[in-house]
Amino acid sequence: MVRAKPQGPQANAGPLLICIQSNFFPFRKLGDKPMRISMWVVTTFLVAAVSLGAQAKALTQNQQSVCRWGADIAAGAQASKLSGVSLYGARKKLQVRKFPRPWMRMTALGITEQTYNSASRLKPAAVKQTYYEQCVRHELARR
Repeated sequence: MVRAKPQGPQANAGPLLICIQSNFFPFRKLGDKPMRISMWVVTTFLVAAVSLGAQAKALTQNQQSVCRWGADIAAGAQASKLSGVSLYGARKKLQVRKFPRPWMRMTALGITEQTYNSASRLKPAAVKQTYYEQCVRHELARR
């Protein structure tokens, strides 16, 4: 079988260019609108690959305990906020409380203030879960 040589701009093009120009690939058209491979698809696969690599590195026991502690503080602050305790009252409770490490008091006060400044009306358990997940994500991103 003898093939006819293409005429015009495709005369010197390679086989791949001919396939692309002749709409050989089914994703080139969807209905009447031309469709390109979106950068979102590429970005999604890239983010998935990076996140799998980041999750492979587990957090240390200390990092996990700090995230759990912060989540408990955030949940307690949300519970106080929803029950009508003022920010002043919540801060007063934290000032009296004993903490095993010196940095914990100021951190707890900051978490409580941020919780009170938020317009969120989520249940304390949801705040605790969200805080823990974001803390773990932050610790993994720091690596």
